[in-house]
Amino acid sequence: MIGWFISSLAKLIARTMRWREEGRRGLLTDATPHPIMILFWHNRIFLMPYVYRRNCPTRRVSAIVSASKDGAVLAGVLARFNVGAVRGSSSRRGPQALREAARLMLRDQQDIAITPDGPRGPKYHVAPGVISLAQLTQQPIVPVSYVLSHKITLNSWDNFMIPLPFARCLIRYGEPIRVPRDADEQLRENKRLELERVLLTLSDELPKEEQTP
Repeated sequence: MIGWFISSLAKLIARTMRWREEGRRGLLTDATPHPIMILFWHNRIFLMPYVYRRNCPTRRVSAIVSASKDGAVLAGVLARFNVGAVRGSSSRRGPQALREAARLMLRDQQDIAITPDGPRGPKYHVAPGVISLAQLTQQPIVPVSYVLSHKITLNSWDNFMIPLPFARCLIRYGEPIRVPRDADEQLRENKRLELERVLLTLSDELPKEEQTP
């Protein structure tokens, strides 16, 4: 019932909103010829299933979801968008979740959605597991974020965002990021930092001293 309520609320609000996109250029469509990893911050989960299905009504996708009780609720929400769930996080079932995600990408040609700072943070920090998954599968990471004109921001660890009805939403897509199969530890860290910075930029969340006037 909780999953049904949240998914219904998200669809209802999303259908009132005004949408604009930047940078998609053929990314995230049913015609994309290979699986991709879609990465977005944890505080933007509310609209992402709708955004994905808006662009990819028939494409297969699963999301890495925490093995906690909260994760079970999220899995119920995702199921109502026809999105599968791979249960695990950095603190619980992490290696198993990454192996299952790799299998779904390589064997079943599914996309994988990941919140790299979830489920407990720290906020806006990309965990290294996503880089390992990209290196193992040799599939691209597509960073995605959005900016809302009107929203409620919760007092949670990630400042979770709930859009208000009739808000404007600008969805931004970054260039695909690939991790070479032979990447060493330093290159993996560079890719992690690159991804972190791209997601912050797409979200208008760069530190003030680093924002251009």
